[in-house]
Amino acid sequence: MPEANSPVPGKHKIFLGYAPGVGKTFHLLDEANRRFGRGQDVVIGLVDSHGRKPTEEIAAGLEVVAPKVTTTADKRYVDLDLEAILERKPELVIIDELASDNAPGSRFESRWQDVDFLLSQGIHVLSTLNVYALESLNDHVHDITGVKITNTVPDRMLHDADEVEIVDVTPNALLNRVKRGDVYVDGTTPVELSTFFNEAALSALREIALREIAGHVDEDLVSYRKEKRIEKPWATQDRVIICVSPTRSSLRLIRRGWRMGQRMHGEVIAVHVKDGTSDSETAKKILSDDFALAKRLGIETVVLEGPLAPTLIQFAQDRNVTAVILGHPERSRLQEMFRPSILSELARELRTVDIIVVSTETAAAPEQH
Repeated sequence: MPEANSPVPGKHKIFLGYAPGVGKTFHLLDEANRRFGRGQDVVIGLVDSHGRKPTEEIAAGLEVVAPKVTTTADKRYVDLDLEAILERKPELVIIDELASDNAPGSRFESRWQDVDFLLSQGIHVLSTLNVYALESLNDHVHDITGVKITNTVPDRMLHDADEVEIVDVTPNALLNRVKRGDVYVDGTTPVELSTFFNEAALSALREIALREIAGHVDEDLVSYRKEKRIEKPWATQDRVIICVSPTRSSLRLIRRGWRMGQRMHGEVIAVHVKDGTSDSETAKKILSDDFALAKRLGIETVVLEGPLAPTLIQFAQDRNVTAVILGHPERSRLQEMFRPSILSELARELRTVDIIVVSTETAAAPEQH
């Protein structure tokens, strides 16, 4: 419930795509024009046409709140002018590319935070997002494309949106658009995106986007059932724990666990057991990064003390856990012969719990800024 003097939060609709060039911005502006035609007070806060004439033409009839332009030594930033939008106080503001970062010294670091703020002020927002920018998909997208996406958006932005509309074309049609120069009008694809534009990668990204939109429909159904107090046919006690290690990054495990929890509509907990290996500066930095990601995804974090396997087993039993996620054990053959691994101990003691082993972090990849 909003506070007595606070505005009613604005509504947020996201146009979701799987790659640049599918038509998100055009569809965004098409809806903005329809709403303007019905009498809604609409302004453009920020739209990047990338020089595409159809996009420029459809935007031409809408009022624009001029963005802020900042140039640093290595980058040119085009950001929302939040103060001007708040002074103008429109009913609806159009904001392209949620995953963009803002200029150093801005009120917020990222554009999605600008959107969060405007929604809190009672202003409705139409925005666009490519599925590969979702935080929990970071590892999966890297595996598919070889690109490490650095400008990410918390998954909650998609899951909390009041409406999500997918903008879809076939990979073959998108590749033809790129070849014709309809996507990048100067004929050159940005280097950081060059590995995206092949049929295999695009097909995989498209499948991810379609699954995300299906998951959003499922969430709407869950909310409806709860609101109407309809008897729920799904299990409500699913609970996933992620075993966080101080000796190597657990970011991949955390993202995988979060997505599992979302699919099951269950609870996710990141657990670290202090066993004397987490006192070094390197270990502290790894744990800090892991828990920071967990916090961004809304995952509960728990730190326990005691022998590793028995402590995890006891915690899993006490919390009625249904799945445990951990990384591949790093053990020699000699260790396997003389001492049981944590994996075998968990499997033996937690017979009704799914034990999921996830591959470790892969080597560093080129980053997209």
